[in-house]
Parts: sequence; structure tokens; C-alpha cells
Amino acid sequence: MRERVFKIRKLTSTSILTITGLCALWGIFWLFFIIFDVIRHGIASINLSLFLETPTPPGEPGGGLKHAFIGHFLITLGAISLGIPLGILAGTFLAEYGRNYRLSKVISFLADTMVSVPAILIGAFVYAIMVKPLGHFSGWAGSVALAIIMFPVVIRSTEHMLKLVPWTLREAAFALGAPYYKVILQVLYPAIKMGLLTGALLAIAREIGEAAPLLFTSFNNNFLSYNMSGPMASLTVTIFVYAMGPYDYWHTQAWAAAFVIAITILILNFIARIILKGGKH
Repeated sequence: MRERVFKIRKLTSTSILTITGLCALWGIFWLFFIIFDVIRHGIASINLSLFLETPTPPGEPGGGLKHAFIGHFLITLGAISLGIPLGILAGTFLAEYGRNYRLSKVISFLADTMVSVPAILIGAFVYAIMVKPLGHFSGWAGSVALAIIMFPVVIRSTEHMLKLVPWTLREAAFALGAPYYKVILQVLYPAIKMGLLTGALLAIAREIGEAAPLLFTSFNNNFLSYNMSGPMASLTVTIFVYAMGPYDYWHTQAWAAAFVIAITILILNFIARIILKGGKH
């Protein structure tokens, strides 16, 4: 009887491992297929004019995506300026000041939930609170939407890193007469600086490729603009527009822009993992 039960369990375990392994291989195959396709089309489409020239009128081949690169950079810079400092402060509050409050656990749970919230819902939310009341799209609205996407990643990474610091380190600083805020700024933050940087890089990598929230917030602009108070071009929205367009040179530039974004995300993730691995040693 025991041998029979053992055989059934072993057969069940082997079957589940086989199914999950095949599913993993199926997912990995499509992942590498997409990456290879983007690289294959993207490298062939990269040229200097893509970065240095503005778009030509529709139907005229040539031009570049200078307006989209600059717009995406400004929107992302605004999101970083909002999302990372506020996320670090919120994570610090949860780990240091709110550790004994039940509300902190609720906030931590909501932060975990927000990581999986579809980006298009965040875009619709920012549209309702910023775009519609003001009556126009803007780069600032796009930055706010991307900052909200970054926010939970930075919060949770900061909170987890601070909780890894031994409490005795805080007590040693308290014994020297240091107030709590100085303990955080001069003792805890330097101790977890690698973790903070890793969390920030992962948050940037998550938001840099989002298109849906920018469609609702910054929308798009066919011209070069530095005005964050008005509609602004972005690489992700431009890829969407060009990919759906009727012109072959639009498709070529969309592949090139997709390649640039994919490589940027891969580099940021690679750097974050190197920093995280180095911090463990």
C-alpha cells in the first residue's frame, strides 16, 4: 500500500514538473523570439538622423525622432523627480515610524497591489484628476502617471532594505545622542544606499516602456517641444502611432525606437542586478 502511494506521488510530482517545465520553455521561447525580432529589425533601422532630426511631413521619407527622444527624456525625468524621493520617504515612514501601526501594514499591502495594477488604469486616473480639470494634455500629467507607476516599487524596496538593518545599529546612534532623523539620514541611508539605487533603477526600468498612461496624459506632439505644460511627444506613444501608420519609413523608425527602449530597459536591469549582487558581498 505504501509503495503504491509512493509511486502515485512520484508520478504526480514528475507529471507536474514536466508540465511546468514545458510551460516555462514555451514562455522563454516567445520571450527570446520577441527580443530577437526587435534586435533584428531595430539594429538595421538605427542611424544618426533618428536622434538628430525632427519628423518630416507625413508621406515624406526621412527625418527622425528627436522630438520623441527629448519629450520622453523630460517626462521620465519629471517622473523620477516625483516618484523616487516620495517613494523613499514613504518607505522610510513605513519601516521606521509606522512599524507599530496597523495602517502601515494596510499601506504596504496596497503598495504590493499597485505593482500589478494595469498602467492604463493609472493613466485614466491621472486623466480624471489632472487633464480633464485643466482642459488639456501635458507633459507634467505624463510625469505624474509614470511616477505613480514607480511609487510602489520604490516604497517596497526602501521598506525592505531598512528592515534588514539591525536595530542595534540604531541603538548605537541613539546612545550617542543622535535624533531619529539624523540616524536615518546619516546611518541608515548610507547603509542601504546600494539597495536604494537598485530599487530606483528597477522602478525606472518598469515605467520607461509604458505607453498606455501617456496616451491619456501627455498624449503626443508631432513637433519638438520643451513645454511640459502642453502635449509632448514620447517614444512609446510614437512607436504606437508609427506602427499603426501606413508608411514603411514610419514602421522602420518604430522598430528603431523599440530597440532603443528595449536595450535601455535591459541595461538598467543588468546594472541593478550587478549592484544587488555586489551589495550582497
